[in-house]
Amino acid sequence: MCASRACFSLIFTAYAAVIPLVQPEWGMSSGETGLVQSAWHIGYLLSLFVAGLLVDRIGARDTYLATGLAACASALLFALFANSFRSALLLHFVAGLLAGGSYTPGLALIALRYGTATRGWAMGCFLAAASLGYAVCLLGSGLIVPAWGWRAALLFAAAATVAGALLGWAALRATPNVAAGPIRPQSWMAATRTLWSNEPAKLAVGAYTLHAWELLGLWAWLPAFLVVAAQAQGEGGSSGMLMAGITLAGLTHLISIAASLAGGALSDRIGRTRVILIMSCTSIACSFAFGWLIGFALWIVVLIAVLYSFTAIGDSAVFSTVLTEVVPRETIGVALSIRSVLGFGVGAVSPWVFGLTLDLTAQDPGAPGAFSWGIAWCTLGAGALLGPLMTLRLQRLTERPPRRSKP
Repeated sequence: MCASRACFSLIFTAYAAVIPLVQPEWGMSSGETGLVQSAWHIGYLLSLFVAGLLVDRIGARDTYLATGLAACASALLFALFANSFRSALLLHFVAGLLAGGSYTPGLALIALRYGTATRGWAMGCFLAAASLGYAVCLLGSGLIVPAWGWRAALLFAAAATVAGALLGWAALRATPNVAAGPIRPQSWMAATRTLWSNEPAKLAVGAYTLHAWELLGLWAWLPAFLVVAAQAQGEGGSSGMLMAGITLAGLTHLISIAASLAGGALSDRIGRTRVILIMSCTSIACSFAFGWLIGFALWIVVLIAVLYSFTAIGDSAVFSTVLTEVVPRETIGVALSIRSVLGFGVGAVSPWVFGLTLDLTAQDPGAPGAFSWGIAWCTLGAGALLGPLMTLRLQRLTERPPRRSKP
C-alpha cells in the first residue's frame, strides 16, 4: 500500500518541478502560475470528498482500486496535452479531480486495520510514502529535464500512476471490502452534523485546515524558490542551476519521509497534540523567515528548507490519527472527507495568493527579489497562525489528566 501511494504521489509535484521552464514558455505571470497549482488542489479536494463518501458506502478497498484507474488516465492527459495557461489550468484541475482516491480510502483502510497503540506509526508510514513519491518526482525531473525536456518529466510522473494502480491491486487482492454499514441516502448529512457538534473533531479539522494552507503553499513554490536561491549564487549555467534547485527540493521531500515516520511514532509515545504543537510552531517560524534568505549561502537556505519541510509535514499523519480517534468508526470516511475538503479547499488558494503576492510586490515582474519572496512566504505563516491555538484547546479536551477518586 505504501509503495502504491508513493507511485500515485509523483503527479502531485510534477507541475511544481517544471514551473521554472513552463512559466516563461507559456507566458504566465506568477499569479497564473500559482492558479494552475490551485486548480489541482480544487479538483483534488472534490475527489477527496467523493472518495470519502464512497468509503462509507461501497468500501475502502473497492474505492481505492476503482479510482486508481481514473488517476492514471487524467495524469496522462495532463502530461501529453498541457501547452498553455488555459490548457494547463483545465487539465491540471481534471488530474486533481481524479487523483484523491489513493489518499482518503488508504487512510480509512489503515484506521480500520490498526489499533490506537500503533495507528500513529501506520499513518506516518502511509504519509511518508507520499513524501517519497514527491521526492522521486523532483529528483527524477532534475535528471530528465536537462536531457529530454519538461514534458518527459510529466510523462515520467504519469507512468508512475500506472505502477501505483498495479501495486494497489496486488496489495489489496486478498483484503475484504468492508463498508461502514447500511447507509441511508442522506446519512452523510447526519454524519456531518454529528461531526460539527463534536468539539474535538471540529478543532482537529480546523487546525488541519490551517496546516494545509501552509503545507500546500510550501510544496507548490519550494522548487521555484530553490532555483532562484541557487541562481543567486551566480555560479554555473542556467540549466545547472535549474537542476540544482529541483534536486534540492527533492532532497527536502526525502527528509519529509523521516518527518512523517517520526511524527507518527512520537505521537504514539508523548501524545498527539504535543507533536502537533512542536511541529506547527516551528514550521510557522520558518514561514516567516524563509523568504528573506535569498542571497544567503546556499547551504543555509537548504538547511532551513530541510527544517521547514520536516516540521510542515511532520504533524500531517498525527492530524489524521487524531480525527479517527475522536469520531465514531462508522463516520470515519465522512470525517476524513470533510477534513480534506476544508483543508485542500483553503490550501488550494494558498499557491495562488503566494503568486499574486510575488506579482504585487516585485519591481521586476520577471524576476521577483528578496523582498517579494520574503512577503510571499510570510503569507503562509500568517494563514497558519491560529492552528496552534486550536491545538491547545484540543489538547485540553482530549488529554486531560484522570480525576482522582475521593477517598
